[in-house]
Amino acid sequence: MSQDSSNVDPLGDANLPLQYDRMLVVLHWVLALGIFYQLGLGLWMEDIPKDPPGIRAGWFNLHKSIGICLGFLVLWRLGWRVTHSVPAPPIGNTDFQNKLSQWAHRALYVCMVVLPVSGFMGSSFSQYPVKFFGFPLPKLWEPSPEGKELFSEIHEITAFVMMIIIILHMSAAVWHQWVKRDGLLRRMGWSR
Repeated sequence: MSQDSSNVDPLGDANLPLQYDRMLVVLHWVLALGIFYQLGLGLWMEDIPKDPPGIRAGWFNLHKSIGICLGFLVLWRLGWRVTHSVPAPPIGNTDFQNKLSQWAHRALYVCMVVLPVSGFMGSSFSQYPVKFFGFPLPKLWEPSPEGKELFSEIHEITAFVMMIIIILHMSAAVWHQWVKRDGLLRRMGWSR
């Protein structure tokens, strides 16, 4: 990738890329769409009546199946992120803005791991089998109302926290794009 002198990080590493590599870009947008869908579906599912039986279970099983897929994509993204360079912080950001961005991204990663794990654990402690697109997965342990309640609570709180962080993340992107006009969003774009 081409480099220029405007991409020197505060520690002096001029070899950092100007943009995220294409795999991280793809994983970012696929996970963003999947997470938006899952958060919306999760909120909507709360209002599905339990009668007639089967309709609610079908939507919950779809939510679980997609959550398992997203969980594996998150692991892939984490592995890729750890092994590949990312762009330096934007020129003109304050140290506070850079630290805030780092902590917001870390919190997003924590939420992206905790959500599928807590969802799977809560479902595993349920009396009903976890179905992956209709195929029942093996039961890992006996049903436990306490375990189900604990992990369901963690799942819901994490979803709420993630929604707040996503709003902040998107607000920062809008600020960079339309107020600061520093081209930050190009770093997460496809064109090179």
